[in-house]
Amino acid sequence: MEYDKDKVDEMALALLYLTSFEEKGYGPRAWKGMDWEVMNRLHEKGYIGDPKSKAKSVHLTEEGARLSETLFKKHFGLSS
Repeated sequence: MEYDKDKVDEMALALLYLTSFEEKGYGPRAWKGMDWEVMNRLHEKGYIGDPKSKAKSVHLTEEGARLSETLFKKHFGLSS
């Protein structure tokens, strides 16, 4: 099936905000239970650290953390 990979990446980044947490001394991280192709594209775009590690979480870059929060609020936030 063909699909818009940029839209999938946007939604995946938004969902990473949902599972994100602050690790003292390391900055924001998120659990990496996403499709590997998506995670690799997010890494190539500079939003997350290299997902190819034994760690169960991945580092969010400053831009990735900011954008993931923005996208989460845009797509899943409650309207008033």
